[in-house]
Amino acid sequence: MDTPPLADTAMYKQTPHLRVARPVSSLGLSKAMYCEGLNLQLLGSFKDHDGFDGVMLGLPGAGFHLEFVVSRRHPVRPAPTEEDLLVLYLPDHPEWEAACACMRAAGFAQTPSANPYWDVHGATFIDHDGYRTVLQNAKSPV
Repeated sequence: MDTPPLADTAMYKQTPHLRVARPVSSLGLSKAMYCEGLNLQLLGSFKDHDGFDGVMLGLPGAGFHLEFVVSRRHPVRPAPTEEDLLVLYLPDHPEWEAACACMRAAGFAQTPSANPYWDVHGATFIDHDGYRTVLQNAKSPV
């Protein structure tokens, strides 16, 4: 039985907001790198919320944000794989080149992607915890 496309279901009355949450080793370093590298802004933060500290970064009005957390009680070591990717599509070539330069200036290391698809029209960057971000110089396929 085929599942109907999401647009054809009554599951969502409004478009959901996406939060990508990740444990990190340093809130300060992660915040600085992602704000500088992706031009994100601090949207919110919390301290000792049930033993967790965190920051939420994004663009005001966008349909997503990133949350980085550390636990005061039971530290969680970040364990990303080479295929855990945050992918941003930037179709304008000069904008993409400028974004890549910002990522390098923020301390991200450019690295070959495990999947060669991302290297054809994009660049993969790795942060201090091993999380990977792809800046794809293409229009989103959806």
